[in-house]
Amino acid sequence: MQTRKIGQTDLSVTEYSFGTAPLGGMYRACPREAAMETLEAAWSAGLRFVDTAPWYGFGLAERRIGDFLRDKPKGSYVLSTKVGRLQRPVADDEVPSYGFVDPLPFDTDYDYSYDGIMRSVEFSYARLGLNRIDILFVHDIGVYTHGAERNAVYLRQLLDGGLKALDQLKSSGAIAAYGLGVNEVPVCLDVMAKADIDCILLAGRYTLLDRTATAELLPLCEKKKTSLVVGGVFNSGILATGPVEGSHFDYMPATPDVLDKVRAMETIARSQGLPLAAPAIQFPLQSPAVASVLLGTAKPSSLTRNMELTERRLQPDDFKAYEAHTLVAPELGADAVRV
Repeated sequence: MQTRKIGQTDLSVTEYSFGTAPLGGMYRACPREAAMETLEAAWSAGLRFVDTAPWYGFGLAERRIGDFLRDKPKGSYVLSTKVGRLQRPVADDEVPSYGFVDPLPFDTDYDYSYDGIMRSVEFSYARLGLNRIDILFVHDIGVYTHGAERNAVYLRQLLDGGLKALDQLKSSGAIAAYGLGVNEVPVCLDVMAKADIDCILLAGRYTLLDRTATAELLPLCEKKKTSLVVGGVFNSGILATGPVEGSHFDYMPATPDVLDKVRAMETIARSQGLPLAAPAIQFPLQSPAVASVLLGTAKPSSLTRNMELTERRLQPDDFKAYEAHTLVAPELGADAVRV
């Protein structure tokens, strides 16, 4: 599989990569055997960049990916995890419901400070059982997750100390790169105005349907040589399922406007002899700012099916017809919290 560089670092990642939120039981339980089989399918397909986070199953995904990678040759893969959330043990009857099924018995505290990030890294090493993490993403900083008031506090933590911790980890060689792992564009622009970062894991905002990142973020990334890793290419499923009853966009039921846009896109894809998921999975790689497209699943069959969508390599002209049906995410507003 072809690789692309992360920013101005010496680190290269495969164009398609594996996201482990489903292995932490996101929305449905994932037995250990299924998790290992899915990881094996991803490895067999050539995916050598794996992303995880303490948040996924409250540490469960990190434990599983560490077990899988432990016997793989040194230097044969790139591993990223995230900082900003610290896991705290709680009683079994106090485990919160944040969308993960059968997670580990922990709750989460947000901490984007110098000490919080250093502690998060040490905890991740312990859960992973590995002695190397290549990339750290600051997880879910921004109004999208926290609302304007709380995010002002967390953003100050990051700017006043968290970025210093990340820079020290990179300067010491403990990690090769760092950046943000978010679902919104504004916080990327805010942080990039204050600091140089290597990469951004951006979910759902540079897709065949949602072009929110196009106007400002992509040009800025190209100018500053900051790489994008694009997650959520199916926009919560609708670009994979099509505009069927019950389809979701941006974690919520799709609106009539979104359904109409996707319906038009599906017609274009059919005229090209393709399922809509094929241009959806390939579109982000048309930008030179994009280093990798992140695919997350807990089923080997889904991983195999997704990779089959990449076999017929589409050309830039193939995507032009979709542009008339794209959208830009609305402003979040002062108090809005989407997730």
